[in-house]
Amino acid sequence: MARSTCSRHRLAARLDLLTAGPCPDLVLDLSPVSFMHCTGLGVLRRARNRVMARHGRLRLVTDSTFFRWTLQYAGLAGVFEVLPCLPDDVADTPAAEADNVTAGRPVPGLR
Repeated sequence: MARSTCSRHRLAARLDLLTAGPCPDLVLDLSPVSFMHCTGLGVLRRARNRVMARHGRLRLVTDSTFFRWTLQYAGLAGVFEVLPCLPDDVADTPAAEADNVTAGRPVPGLR
């Protein structure tokens, strides 16, 4: 339980940084995620609300039927833009570059 709490806080902190500027455009690759607790959904919803308040865009990437079912069951179907694979413009971005840049600044200590 402590690990999931730590993960949730790290994810929330990272998403706060990524959504701090104007017009954030985030693509979150959730394809490796096999399960998401309701607290994780809460973190994603908070990020979406921050993005929308700043006139940005948030896309979730997953081909998981289970994840889509979870969104529907939680009353979040249609709230998120869910894609089955990474968009071409994102797929061409080197992973190291995408991972180390947050609103134009490196993020120390978060990987």
